[in-house]
Amino acid sequence: MPYLIDGHNLIPKLGLRLEDPDDEKELIRLLQDFARIARHGVEVYFDGAPAGQAGARKVGMIKAHFVRQGQTADLAIRRRLEDMGKSAKNWTVVSSDHEVRRAATASQAVALASEEFVKVMRAALTSVASAKGDEGRNLSAKEVEEWMEIFGDRGKR
Repeated sequence: MPYLIDGHNLIPKLGLRLEDPDDEKELIRLLQDFARIARHGVEVYFDGAPAGQAGARKVGMIKAHFVRQGQTADLAIRRRLEDMGKSAKNWTVVSSDHEVRRAATASQAVALASEEFVKVMRAALTSVASAKGDEGRNLSAKEVEEWMEIFGDRGKR
């Protein structure tokens, strides 16, 4: 099932910082890993795009929507659901915003809180690592450290 994601809502749930100038780029990178592993389509929405930078771009497997200043990602997600019509029921909307989740439910899409999606991401990444076992590529120490920082599991090694 493909995902529509409220990007700025998800960023802090992953332990990233909204103040970081590369927060959107880092989220897209993480979502690319997830989309590749879980084999799901992903569209992510970010609001507050400066003049001249608004619009949709394909970044690897991810379609990133940069919503111009003066409008919100929430509104863009609701409009996308409306445009989908009956096919919205095939999508999962990720946001902790109650209005966005209500719009998802009204469109018969699955509504998932950002905190719950973090668990889905973690499970997908963990299951692939477990399934590969000794046959798969081992993560480098740097990759392990990055994932531990993102998911805040430093004490659970």
